[in-house]
Amino acid sequence: MYNFENEDNIFIMDHPLIQHKITQIRDKNTGTQQFRKCVEEIATLMGYEALRDLPLTDIDVETPIESTKSPVIAGKKLAIVPILRAGLGMVSGIEALVPTAKVGHIGLYRDPETHKPVEYYCKLPSPIELRTIVVVDPMLATGGSGSDAVTQIKQHGGKHIKFMCIIAAPEGLEKLHKDHPDIQIYVGHLDRCLNENAYICPGLGDAGDRIFGTK
Repeated sequence: MYNFENEDNIFIMDHPLIQHKITQIRDKNTGTQQFRKCVEEIATLMGYEALRDLPLTDIDVETPIESTKSPVIAGKKLAIVPILRAGLGMVSGIEALVPTAKVGHIGLYRDPETHKPVEYYCKLPSPIELRTIVVVDPMLATGGSGSDAVTQIKQHGGKHIKFMCIIAAPEGLEKLHKDHPDIQIYVGHLDRCLNENAYICPGLGDAGDRIFGTK
């Protein structure tokens, strides 16, 4: 098995709150409202770690006591790019940290026979090349959709890219890292494997269906 611990730009979360909430969304008896709330909270907790290297610049501020210089996020700031549709469930969790973030969208679905991603939509904030971009999708299974989404962003000029998922299969994490060794990848939990239908085991089922209450 590929040893991800030796990679400087792969971050597998071990925070107790993240692990606790992932257990909640794994449970098949967790309802739509609670599932959606937990996904949002996990995204916030993971985003806190993933955004620790955002660039800062000092500005002049008048406190009630005196004038001082104090840091704010520099440049064009942040772009959140969910992979539709399940990635939408993570957007508000990151927006809670950076309300000024712009949001793009990439539409991909997995062909049920080939298990490969099929593209149908791409709309990104401009100028994308000046922003830190966080691509979000709750599941990283085969890695095909994640890798394709990052490729699209690069083709549109994106340079500073992070990928964030709640759970990943080793197969998908390895593919995404090999296809895009220059990006940072944040994983809430690394699961055991993919099954014969390319679903993550033990996984949590279909994240999109569980977020939006569909079948």
